[in-house]
Amino acid sequence: MAEITLKIEGMSCQHCVMSVKKALSGIKGVTSADVTVDNATVIFDGSKTNRDDISKAINDAGYKVVG
Repeated sequence: MAEITLKIEGMSCQHCVMSVKKALSGIKGVTSADVTVDNATVIFDGSKTNRDDISKAINDAGYKVVG
């Protein structure tokens, strides 16, 4: 298992947090996602997904990964 923490811009409320959690839960290989208004800490199986896939899901949900 691997763990990353991503800084996210554009989230301002619990609805935003839930949108990102939903996007992350749809990625095969993601086992856990702790999301706050400022960032997301994601635990995932590196053989099934990667940072780029995770960042893309967050961006596709309407938010911007900045770090």
